[in-house]
Amino acid sequence: MTERMSRRLCLGGATAGALALAMPRLAVAGAQIEEPLIDSVRSALSSAIHNKAPPVPEFGSTEARLTYLRWLGDMSERLKKKIPGAQERIELLQTIWYESKRSGLDVSLVLGLIQVESNFRKFAVSSAGARGLMQVMPFWTRVIGDGDPATLFRMQTNLRFGCVILRHYLDRERGDLFLTLGRYNGSRGRAPYPDAVFANQRHWSFKDRAEA
Repeated sequence: MTERMSRRLCLGGATAGALALAMPRLAVAGAQIEEPLIDSVRSALSSAIHNKAPPVPEFGSTEARLTYLRWLGDMSERLKKKIPGAQERIELLQTIWYESKRSGLDVSLVLGLIQVESNFRKFAVSSAGARGLMQVMPFWTRVIGDGDPATLFRMQTNLRFGCVILRHYLDRERGDLFLTLGRYNGSRGRAPYPDAVFANQRHWSFKDRAEA
């Protein structure tokens, strides 16, 4: 973690708190900006989106599976106030975990981003037209998807797009999470949005009690 990111993390709590208190029915986050993609990048992103592998986690050991199950139970409790239904919570968390890992992203970062973007409302729409849990702009379905923006209201589709796009931005920004989040939000270089995501990420961090 860079020194700049550490400073951003320390400053994020107040911004995120204000954001949560002021959360309206419409999503408050910004939106990705459409940029030209070279053919190889477009092809790679399209391939990542269309891989139909089901979100079934695989584990290298029994202990890894047990750690995952403890994470799932812990996160489900934290999410209960936002999503009362246990089955819906578990399905959502399983898919977030799978899509985050699949894209090489920190699960707590993706959860923090979802909280800021949509507050876990799968039918959220921003003033810019971004849709769903991860507030994906409809142009992405034309650029790398099937061209149907309505699919962004489907949980797994939205999470698949969101995580693939976030990974793409992270690669473009050479691992700089502050700039990556700004690009995802359409506010690259400005602090409020990354600060809010980092602050909310801390709420979703997980320390396995079995390893403490």
